[in-house]
Amino acid sequence: MERVGDDMIFEEILSRLPAKVVCRFKCVSKQWCYELSTPKFVFIHARRVGNSIQKKLLSLKENSIVVDDIVAGNLEEDTSKIVTFPYDVHPSFLRIICSFNGLILVCIKRSYSELVLWNPTTRRFKLISDDYFIRHFGRHNDTGGMYFDEDNDLKVLHINCYFDKLTARVYSRRHDTWRQINFLSGTQLASNFYSWSPGIYSDKKIYFMVSNYWIPPGERNIVAFDVISESFSILRFPEHMEVNPCQGHFLTISNKLHVIVVQYAGELIADLVKYEHDDWIKVFSFNRARIVHHLESQQRTNIIQENKWLITSIWGDTVEVVLCNIQHVDNYNGPKGALFLETIVSPFD
Repeated sequence: MERVGDDMIFEEILSRLPAKVVCRFKCVSKQWCYELSTPKFVFIHARRVGNSIQKKLLSLKENSIVVDDIVAGNLEEDTSKIVTFPYDVHPSFLRIICSFNGLILVCIKRSYSELVLWNPTTRRFKLISDDYFIRHFGRHNDTGGMYFDEDNDLKVLHINCYFDKLTARVYSRRHDTWRQINFLSGTQLASNFYSWSPGIYSDKKIYFMVSNYWIPPGERNIVAFDVISESFSILRFPEHMEVNPCQGHFLTISNKLHVIVVQYAGELIADLVKYEHDDWIKVFSFNRARIVHHLESQQRTNIIQENKWLITSIWGDTVEVVLCNIQHVDNYNGPKGALFLETIVSPFD
């Protein structure tokens, strides 16, 4: 063991263990607690966990918060566990903004709004909202995303649409501060007619689906946020999404951005398309996409069951698609459910 060395023990052996086991090893000694908490070890551990086909699915149910095991894109039976949110808040007052590297960004919707960075695995959490969040956090007019900058500082992007004005702000975990950044000029995306999807991270960008339900009907935009330059741009839609009415839902597969496209063109059609080399490539069509009528609204959490993924459309329908032979879905989330990794990434710097 003396010849093995500390680097081998921590970086090559302990970094391969599950997050909860790593947390227990922190109790071995002060040195181990320090070594297992360094940014380098946390990064190596999160990278190894990210390559696993095993994920967790957190769902906000009607009266509880449930975590299930997801293996190779399939929900495992009899693995459901009820978890406790850090604050005494009923699940109906919670909304998931995004999931990133084991952290989940949750909004508490009350007479005012609060943003919480939460690691469900380690149970550590941090309230990051400031006085700006006294405004009501609506379902369709606020969104966000998370990322690491070039200095390994965790950043939280928050976008707020309020009285036709869009405000984009970035939070720094290291400095525990917010600052405002510029958004695209000359757009109407702050209007109440538009609905913003949760943000999804892929290849140093955060993507949002921005849909206009009313004028003109079915207008859709893909807004991309570059985490390096901290600038916004609008991507063109794939040709498959030019049919009205139509809805798109982001997910990442093997760290590549994909969209599940659901559209009505005389019949229900669902396709999976991939964004690669600045172009959209159709992967395949879902053979058995169908509308599920028997689900109550509180059950529409984009949950995965027997490889069947539920998508809530802009018309209020719940569409079921079967993700056959797709084993490495990295990220997919909605207001009431999100995939996440079991990591030791801390809400604190």
